[in-house]
Amino acid sequence: MKLLKSILILFTIVSCSMHAQQISQWRGVNRDGMYDEKQLLKTWPETGPALLWSNETIGDGYGSPVVSSDMLFVNGEIDSISHLFAFDLNGKLLWKSPNGKEYTGKGYSNKFPGARSTPTLVNDLVYVSSGNGRIACFEKQTGKEKWATAMIEDMNGHMNTFGFSESLMVDENNVYCFPGGVTNNAVALNRFTGKTVWTSKALSDTVSYCSPFIINLPARKVLVTFTVHYIMGLDTKTGELLWSQKQDNVKYQQQCNVPIFADGCIYYVAGDGNGAVKLELSSDGKNIKEVWRNGMILNNFSGFLKINDYIYSTDRTQKLKCLDTKTGQTIDSLKLNKGAIIAADGMLYCYSENGEVNLIKTSGSKMESVGKFKIEKGTREHFAHPVISKGVLYIRHGKVLMAYNVKEG
Repeated sequence: MKLLKSILILFTIVSCSMHAQQISQWRGVNRDGMYDEKQLLKTWPETGPALLWSNETIGDGYGSPVVSSDMLFVNGEIDSISHLFAFDLNGKLLWKSPNGKEYTGKGYSNKFPGARSTPTLVNDLVYVSSGNGRIACFEKQTGKEKWATAMIEDMNGHMNTFGFSESLMVDENNVYCFPGGVTNNAVALNRFTGKTVWTSKALSDTVSYCSPFIINLPARKVLVTFTVHYIMGLDTKTGELLWSQKQDNVKYQQQCNVPIFADGCIYYVAGDGNGAVKLELSSDGKNIKEVWRNGMILNNFSGFLKINDYIYSTDRTQKLKCLDTKTGQTIDSLKLNKGAIIAADGMLYCYSENGEVNLIKTSGSKMESVGKFKIEKGTREHFAHPVISKGVLYIRHGKVLMAYNVKEG
C-alpha cells in the first residue's frame, strides 16, 4: 500500500511538472530583471566579451528578445509593418509573421518609430502587441497566427503619445492588456481564443508604457501596473479596482518600469511623480500603505533591481544609485550614464543610453565597474533592455541583434 501511494505521489509530481507553464517574457521569468544564470564571467577583456553572432534583419525597434530552450523571438518593423521574428540560437531566421501596421508617431514622437514591446512566450504560443495596439497570438514553431484583436478598433482604446509599449502579461488562461479607454481601460482576453473575459473601467486614466505583472496571494491574484497618473492593482478574476496611488507632479507621463513585489511589499521607481516608493500590501491584496518615498530617484524606462536589502536604479543625474530597502535612502552611487539594468550570477549589467555596456560588481552596498565595452553596430537610441540566457548576453540596437559569450571557460 505504501509503495502504491509513493508511486501515485511521484506520478502526480511528474504530471504537474509536465503541464507546468514554460514562460519567457519581458525582463525575465518574474519581470524583475533577475536572470537565473550561473558560471558567468566576473570580469571582461578590454574589448568586452566575445561576439558570437549578430543579425541585422530584425527591423527597427526598441523591444528586447525573449529566449526559449531552442528559439529566440523579437519584434521589429519593416516598411511600416510590425513583424514577429523567430530565430534559432545561432541567429538563423526560422520564420517571420506580420502583425499589422507599426507605430510611426506624430510630431516629436515621430522621431522614435519602430516596434516597442517584447513578445511573451508561454509553452507553444507567442503573444505580441504592435505599437498601434494590434494584439496577436502565434504558434511558436510555425509562426501561424491563431487569433488577433485591436485595442483601438475593437476595445475603444486610447492611443498615447509614443504608442502601445506594454509587453503582454499572460497567466494560465488569460492575456491582460490596457487599451486605456474610458470604459475599457483594462481588458482580460482568453489566451487561447482572444475572446473578452472581462473589461474594467479602473480609473479611466490614460495608460502609460508599463508592462503589468501579477502578485499571487492566497486570497487572490493582483494585476499591478501604471497609468499616467496612478499605480493600481486589479483583481485578475473580475478586473475590480482594488487600490491605487496617485503620482504627484507628473510631467513626462512616462511610467514604464515594472514594479517588484517582495517580502509583502511593492517597490516601484517612477519616471516622474513620486520617484522611488515602497508600499506595504495587505495580505488579502485589497489595500496598500506607503512605507517610504525617495522623490530624488527618477527613472523613466530603464528598469530597476531589488537584490536582498538593496534597490539599484540609474537616474537622471547620470548615476547608478543604491537604496536601502528599509529606509529608501541612497547609500551609494556610481557615475554611470543612465540605462537599462539587469542582474545575473551576482553581477549587474547596465546598457547605457550612450551605447556603453558595463559589468558591475557589488559588495554590500558598494558598486564597482569591472568591465565595459561599446556597442558599435546598429542605429538610433540605445533603449532596449539586455537579456541573458544560457551564458549568452543579447543586446538589441535598432535593426541589429547581437549575442555575446559571457560564460566562464
